[in-house]
Amino acid sequence: MTTIRVLVADDQALVRTGFGMILSAEDDIEVVGEADDGDVAVRRVIELRPDVVLMDVQMPRMDGIEATRQAIAAVPGCTVLILTTFDDDDYLFAALQAGASGFMLKNCPPADLVAAIRVVAQGHSLLAPEVTQRVIARSTGRPRGERAPGLDELTEREHDVLVAMGRGLSNGEISRELFVSEATVKSHVSKVLTKLGVRDRVQAVIAAHESGLMDGRQSD
Repeated sequence: MTTIRVLVADDQALVRTGFGMILSAEDDIEVVGEADDGDVAVRRVIELRPDVVLMDVQMPRMDGIEATRQAIAAVPGCTVLILTTFDDDDYLFAALQAGASGFMLKNCPPADLVAAIRVVAQGHSLLAPEVTQRVIARSTGRPRGERAPGLDELTEREHDVLVAMGRGLSNGEISRELFVSEATVKSHVSKVLTKLGVRDRVQAVIAAHESGLMDGRQSD
């Protein structure tokens, strides 16, 4: 079993301790270090080479956005999962542009946080459904309702997978919902990204929302 090495970056000691306790209960996750500001986080990333960084946004000296940008530039294989609150709307799109692979709310259930770490550690991107709406609202891409290039090239099953991604489902959840293997889902996701001409899952979800594909499906 491969162990996912995690760095926790947050300026509140109580939050870092809480996350550490949650993650220490998982056999496949190890917290290898902590950081109390963005500058320290970047140095810890270079020193420890973690698989995933749990990155707070609002920290002293250097915020999580700039820390994300510098950490990924310094260690390209590093994956950053942004931990945010509803008050962080102004930072979400900037974090996406900085290269963050996921966004989770700080008040999410512990099981969701653990699942998110596993998802991004596998090279996937992840948006909490509540955060997705805020990212879409701040997106400066194509006009709302204009179909993304390549959307019409998707097969019916690829379309179903994209809709499921837009609802915030992981590959495992999509696998169970569509009654196919996770390997098949992974293949479909890869084809969706290629046909839409986007670099990751987050951009695919944004394209789906901007194209109006998710209208009326949020309660599915």
